[in-house]
Amino acid sequence: MDAFSVSLANGLNEPEMRRRKSFMIAGTFAFFQAFMPMTGWICVHTIVTVFSAFERFVPWIALILLLFIGGKMIFDSVSGRTESEDEAVGIGFSALILQGIATSIDALSVGFTIAEYEFPSALSASLIIAAVTFIICMAGLAIGRKFGTKLAGKAQILGGVILIAIGIEIFVSGLIS
Repeated sequence: MDAFSVSLANGLNEPEMRRRKSFMIAGTFAFFQAFMPMTGWICVHTIVTVFSAFERFVPWIALILLLFIGGKMIFDSVSGRTESEDEAVGIGFSALILQGIATSIDALSVGFTIAEYEFPSALSASLIIAAVTFIICMAGLAIGRKFGTKLAGKAQILGGVILIAIGIEIFVSGLIS
């Protein structure tokens, strides 16, 4: 759902997004949502002690990444700046990668829950997660683009606020659990 919400924010930010870019964004989120549980699975089967020490930093990392991206979106909107002169207003490659990591980093812990699976089953579970993520991200992008057109100039600010809220939600959830 975090990836859906960020996709919604991306659609709000870029209402004229082309279909190819939508597939790239949804595919990036799907990739990271599959990659992170498999990374967790590998950690359990190899270097679990290192991962256990890292796990407490997951909420902080997600918070920092999403605060940075959301804050940059708001700042760029208010100041009228874009990421580069060559690129239209919208999400750039580096921001997309950071969003993918930030929204999926908590999925590393899913690797612990699938640790008892054999590799083919763990991979299948990760691929199912990726497929569902892809579908809901495409829906989020479509909804965001539709409302982004209606919200015009305020869409990028709203998208930034959504990213910051998601970062705070991941952080608070991580501290509580």
